Amino acid sequence: MPLNLPNILTSIRVILIPLMVIVFYLPVYWASFAAAVVFWFACITDYWDGYLARKMNLMTPFGAFLDPVADKLIVVISLMIVVERDSNLWLTVPALIIVAREVVISALREWMAEMNKSADVAVSYVGKAKTLIQMVAITGLLGIEPAGTDGLISSDGWYYAAIFILLIAAVLTLWSMMTYLKAAWPVLKSTEL
Repeated sequence: MPLNLPNILTSIRVILIPLMVIVFYLPVYWASFAAAVVFWFACITDYWDGYLARKMNLMTPFGAFLDPVADKLIVVISLMIVVERDSNLWLTVPALIIVAREVVISALREWMAEMNKSADVAVSYVGKAKTLIQMVAITGLLGIEPAGTDGLISSDGWYYAAIFILLIAAVLTLWSMMTYLKAAWPVLKSTEL
């Protein structure tokens, strides 16, 4: 692994994933809030590793591989632990949409790369907006528990606001998936392999 600041930040994000899970399940009243802080710190490293890699021209194959893997892992794992804690339809359905989209788009990007068409499925502005809104929603869902629980922050109003933001992220998730599929459609419908 080329040792540069963007790759170190990406590696830190990967290390923060199990730390977030461990902190989330600690038997203390502030566990959910602390897990949200760890998640938010990971989100900040996501911004800075990409920014610094581009700004300082430090892009590497290792970073190009690990960055999207770290992004998908932290989103999927954080959604899993929140759904496990607060299983309800309004949380589970958008979480499933987001996870399914990650699987579909990862497979699409891999397949398009094999077809030497990876530029056709580059990250879009809708995808970036989806990521930002998703990060805000997940941070809220990790850190805010429904009223009546023992968490540091327990509030039905803020909790349902976080679910609403997750629903918005799910809509943007579907929109960005359709954008990627539309861009890839000429290659997908081709009769040649």
